[in-house]
Amino acid sequence: MVNKIDFQLLSFGMRRVGWVRFWIQSILSVVVTAVLLFSNFVSNDSEGQLGLAPGLSLTSISLILLFFSLWQGWLIVRTGRAINSNARPSRGQTSRLIKRGIVNDLLGILFGLVGYQALMGALFIQASTQTQGIAIATSSDVAITGLEILSVLSNTQVIAAHFIGLCFSLWLLRRIYSN
Repeated sequence: MVNKIDFQLLSFGMRRVGWVRFWIQSILSVVVTAVLLFSNFVSNDSEGQLGLAPGLSLTSISLILLFFSLWQGWLIVRTGRAINSNARPSRGQTSRLIKRGIVNDLLGILFGLVGYQALMGALFIQASTQTQGIAIATSSDVAITGLEILSVLSNTQVIAAHFIGLCFSLWLLRRIYSN
């Protein structure tokens, strides 16, 4: 039989991990959202960014999954509070919540990685067609801009946010079944 101290420790751990996960993912989601909005509305050269559209779309899907992951983090905090009360959820309910977050984060990582490959493929093709050295650029040369590199960084940050959520969820799942 599990005693009251174990429930209090589990409750404290779930609340703490849920809040840390929530705030880290919140900060990264704000950065990614700002960069994606900036890259969609402020584009210097539509010809250079045309190849980035599939990668940015997949990054946007991963960002939507990150917003769902934020909601999952808040539910983990709420469940942690409920564990310390008399109306505590069952181990099965809690593990289903955490497993749903794991699946969500894995899907977010998948879409982010495929988007990363699409972004880097487009930038590689663009970089390989540039002239080398100090040549005078012709009208057919399209230089890689800082905005395009920023788009790749936003994709990397959304992958990192999902990875952090995945690590915290796996730790919580292990913690739930170790009691």
